[in-house]
Amino acid sequence: MATIVREFHLDATPEQVWDAARDVDALHTRLVPGFVVDTVVEGDVRRVTFANGMVARERIVDVDDARRRIAWSVVGSDRLEHHNASLQLFADGARTRAVWIADVLPHAAASAIEAMIAQGVAAMQRRFAATVQR
Repeated sequence: MATIVREFHLDATPEQVWDAARDVDALHTRLVPGFVVDTVVEGDVRRVTFANGMVARERIVDVDDARRRIAWSVVGSDRLEHHNASLQLFADGARTRAVWIADVLPHAAASAIEAMIAQGVAAMQRRFAATVQR
């Protein structure tokens, strides 16, 4: 199994970022606008439409307010045997340190998933650019 780990900073408080991240049906407007263009929640599964046209069904595994951690898993994919991911947020002064981890099978899919994660990180960084109160 390929594991992808991205650690990055956001120019916003953990509370600001968590408020957007935990809103699982508003990825496209609150967390990663431009990278995700639509999100529809059906029970514990959200249908995510990405800017590149790809659609994924993601089961929300956990939304942990105490740890500021959300975990999800892609379900029903014909491209992936396995995909489980999490995003966790930590205070770093007035900024947020974020850690996005994804486990993916087959290994051959890892480079495509890693590229999408990089796009998601960039979208989050744009979304939260200069929102820290100085």
